[in-house]
Amino acid sequence: MKKIGFLSFGHWRNAAGSQTRTAGDALLQTIELAQAAEELGVDGAFVRVHHFERQLASPFPLLAAIGARTSRIEIGTGVIDMRYENPFYMAEEAGAADLISGGRLQLGVSRGSPESVLRGAEVFGYVPPEGATAADLARSKAEIFLEAISGAAVAQTDPARTGVSGGLAIQPQAPGLRERIWWGAGTRATAQWAAGVGLNLQSSTLLSEDTGVPFDDLQAEQIALYRSAWAEAGHSREPRVSISRSVLPITEEIDRIYFGGQENEDQVGLLEGVRSRFGRTYAGEPDKIAEELAADAAVRAADTILFTVPNQLGVAYNARILETITKFIAPAIGWTP
Repeated sequence: MKKIGFLSFGHWRNAAGSQTRTAGDALLQTIELAQAAEELGVDGAFVRVHHFERQLASPFPLLAAIGARTSRIEIGTGVIDMRYENPFYMAEEAGAADLISGGRLQLGVSRGSPESVLRGAEVFGYVPPEGATAADLARSKAEIFLEAISGAAVAQTDPARTGVSGGLAIQPQAPGLRERIWWGAGTRATAQWAAGVGLNLQSSTLLSEDTGVPFDDLQAEQIALYRSAWAEAGHSREPRVSISRSVLPITEEIDRIYFGGQENEDQVGLLEGVRSRFGRTYAGEPDKIAEELAADAAVRAADTILFTVPNQLGVAYNARILETITKFIAPAIGWTP
């Protein structure tokens, strides 16, 4: 049985037509949309994280607020760029947000996506060691974070003050959080790495490789390799796999004005010097979208589908999109509320 959720980029801009003029608008409306999504039966509320942009950048206060205002819906990220993070402080923040939500945190982490800032993580004070890449830095920090949320001793007591010598773990600890961490993978190789270290998979809508096959087939191949690597690693639980899709159902004239001219084909191009493939947008009548998604190889392979929302159009508009998805699109791919 599949789960569905929404994924918000959290854009804000003081521009004509925007319903999110300020950062406060974007944050508060994300909380409201999560509440509306929960009422519709949607399973997850996820946010993108981007630094130095007019987008959501500090996920944990937002996730904690959503957790406090909802009772059932999963809350998560897609993804946190680990290059920017202090793994131990992040472990404290994640543990607190998970406890506030009652164990509903589904945290996506990764190397992050292309960004407009030059060496942004270095501005935060994090520079890869000599000979290491940005991806190496992200993975090493992720491994430290995983140890911290698993209760490993990461510091020592001060015998002069405590009278004893021993290890100290990060607090608070959130039971089960380690099994709810996902790695955002943009290649088949990184998906296999994620399987080896026991992370769930968030397959990116931007794959930094192109073999000439349609995007959904390339993504499905990535998922198959991930699951094979997971089995070879001998983990005791079943992993989860999510993908995201841009779905814009047209049911009213205003929808046609906004989305009637959308390109419905994969995009291929050079990104940071690497030939990459981007997923298409599904725009059109709900029954047509439902038929196309049911034939999407990666949609069939994944257990969780995240639908991106045009958040600048406001809560009411996006709630209507989600309602259309729950009634007329998601059932065609195996979802029930």
